[in-house]
Amino acid sequence: MKVIIRNNSAEASVWAARHIADRIREKAARTSEPFILGLCTGSTPIETYAELIRMVKAGEVSFKNVISFNMDEYVGLPKAHPESYWSFMHKYLFDHIDEPAENIHILNGNAPDLDAECAAYEEAIAATGGFDLFLGGIGEDGHIAFNEPFSSLNSRTRVVTLTEDTRIVNSRFFDNDMNQVPRQALSVGVATVTGSKEVVILAFGPKKARAIRDAVEGPVSHYCTVSALQLHPDGIIVCDEAAVGEIKLNSYKYFKAVEEAEKL
Repeated sequence: MKVIIRNNSAEASVWAARHIADRIREKAARTSEPFILGLCTGSTPIETYAELIRMVKAGEVSFKNVISFNMDEYVGLPKAHPESYWSFMHKYLFDHIDEPAENIHILNGNAPDLDAECAAYEEAIAATGGFDLFLGGIGEDGHIAFNEPFSSLNSRTRVVTLTEDTRIVNSRFFDNDMNQVPRQALSVGVATVTGSKEVVILAFGPKKARAIRDAVEGPVSHYCTVSALQLHPDGIIVCDEAAVGEIKLNSYKYFKAVEEAEKL
């Protein structure tokens, strides 16, 4: 596992966007096969998406041969609802880049058979050959996607029940009314994410510090589902200074030193 530490979320977001763009260009230089990209929602990736949009408009990268799959979607929320993840992704990314509409995949939280929807999603991912890179965020309790604490680390895309804590945190998008937040969602599983060739996790702000400490220095545990990244051969956590406030000083120095050494 690598931990990339930047002064603030803006710098960290730019690093993540440019890393994603580098990976897209690298694959395009050696093969005509599409780049398979996992994407997340929430406030954390917005600055990363803004930098990717800038890069696309500047001609620095293209999404024309990118196929994307989003992490999750609320159950029962109309697609056109401003807080659906379909709306979010189009507002903050898809409406501004050159990814073909047919390459965009988002779970349907209004499907008549939710279990079948989840199974079909996993099959669609497998049919591409799997993710080249999965971009994710991290919850305050260490969850990745909607894989709440005690989710199986072998889990795949499925229907999940959201914890009260998650609904309280997400209520800021629903007029601070937890009762408006759906109680269920469709979510890729932990194993869906860690099955990617590369995983990049974003974590910003002091509220994520405990989760980062548990993910980096704690045991691999279903209590902190993002800790599964410890077992991944190419996992990266991208943080601002506030998000690493609870890791040990020696851990902090180690990650800084590794990054400096790799520049040489």
